Amino acid sequence: MAPPPSTAVSPIVSLLVRILTFVCLLISVIILITNTYTERSDYGDVKTKFTDFHAYRYLLGAIVIGLAYTLFQTALTIFLVSTGNRIGGDGMLQLDFYGDKVISYVLATGAAASFGMTQDFKRLVDRSDSGVDKFLSKADAATSLCLLGFLFAAISSIFSAFSLPKRA
Repeated sequence: MAPPPSTAVSPIVSLLVRILTFVCLLISVIILITNTYTERSDYGDVKTKFTDFHAYRYLLGAIVIGLAYTLFQTALTIFLVSTGNRIGGDGMLQLDFYGDKVISYVLATGAAASFGMTQDFKRLVDRSDSGVDKFLSKADAATSLCLLGFLFAAISSIFSAFSLPKRA
């Protein structure tokens, strides 16, 4: 009788998903930290940065945490792919499983908070001002990439669940 098919995902596929997560989050953080808007008036220039808003700062924190975790897991996955051995054994599988869950939720909440605030701003401000519209569009782009990073992190979470040892 043939053994049952394995539900574990190839380490190469896991590595690819982690790299995609990292790239999405890296581009997102670059867009976010370069997002500024300057209002020119008779009284002087008023510069608005993403750090002026709590939701965007939360998004930045979520992305940075996601980047750090994804970089760590990518290095471990590269080691697994290159040597065939997992560092830490079954204990590391638990870290993968729970860490992927936590990080995906952190990324989802960061994206949700930023999307909500941006949509509220779009309703309240004069969108005929191209500078404000550009600022909000860049915030939406950064948030969308974070959301895409969340989707890849959620896929990693599913893959790590497949890798857990089966209990009798």
